[in-house]
Amino acid sequence: MDALDLSGTAWRKSSYSDAGNNCVEVAHTERLVAVRDSKNPHGPVLAFDAAAWRAFLPTR
Repeated sequence: MDALDLSGTAWRKSSYSDAGNNCVEVAHTERLVAVRDSKNPHGPVLAFDAAAWRAFLPTR
């Protein structure tokens, strides 16, 4: 498995996040969506392809 190079990637978190920083951050790249813990930005990252990410989100 190749290591992900997410340097320079723009990470975002919800505007509904509280000041306690207890949330996840999401980054969209060309091939995947990456998710990490905002309290540990240098820790592990979960990576999903577009189909898996869409399946995770509720439909409107």
